[in-house]
Amino acid sequence: MICSMTGFGQANRSFAGYNVFIDVKSVNHRYSEVSIRMPKEWAVFEDALKKTVLQAVRRGRVDVFVTAEREAASTKSVTVDFALADAYLQAAEELKGRYGYAEQVGLKDLLRLPDLIQMKELRKEPDEEIEQELCACLQEAVAKLSDMRMREGAFLEQDIRERLAELKRIHTELEALAPGVVQDYAAKLTNRIQTLLQDQTPVDEMRLATEIAIFADRSNVDEELTRLKSHFGQCDQLLSEKEPVGRKLDFLIQEMNREVNTIGSKSNHSEPTARVIAMKAELEKMREQIQNIE
Repeated sequence: MICSMTGFGQANRSFAGYNVFIDVKSVNHRYSEVSIRMPKEWAVFEDALKKTVLQAVRRGRVDVFVTAEREAASTKSVTVDFALADAYLQAAEELKGRYGYAEQVGLKDLLRLPDLIQMKELRKEPDEEIEQELCACLQEAVAKLSDMRMREGAFLEQDIRERLAELKRIHTELEALAPGVVQDYAAKLTNRIQTLLQDQTPVDEMRLATEIAIFADRSNVDEELTRLKSHFGQCDQLLSEKEPVGRKLDFLIQEMNREVNTIGSKSNHSEPTARVIAMKAELEKMREQIQNIE
């Protein structure tokens, strides 16, 4: 089933004294890329979270935003490092005696000293439990992301199939027009020669046949039309695949465009040229849509 590369998912749950909210969004990208923003104390879980995303997303840039809010009940305690305080005060006395300072060290001065006041967790959950909860929450958000990507992918598939049907219709018209191009050229060439000669000299039928044969060979598009038909069949098959096919479809569109350009370069008639222009317009619209497919 066709899957888009753009989508959004969200989930939240409470654990380890936190209310955790996870937002996941994805956009087009040539490869797979995962970016995670979360509290720095949980940075150790980044690899596990990336693996969780990559289990569901094969292609595209995915941004994960993890927000954690503490629950009302405090899980931290505040302690004083008295040994460090004594060392600071002793150092202050030595500075006063050496340099003659008279100021007294106050409480506010002590509170500003680094590492004097320490905060500790009263209850710390094991890392394994936090990792499991984070990954479970992320899986829920990614599942919603995947649902949105699949829904959008269904619309993309429908649009591409409609454009493919239009390409097939134009292809049929080109097949029907191809023989008439040579016949039309032969008639015009014969009339032009007769007009120039003004019926004074008989037309060299052998030379005329040679010129027509050369034109027929140069303007023959049977091979291009055959390859295009094959590409249409491959496109139908890819649209029914269960695996990501965005890159394959992108390559296939390039091949179709190459064949259409060749047909256009060989065309010396307004009717086939008009069909070539219509085909190129449809292929460009398909290419834009395929850029969104995983």
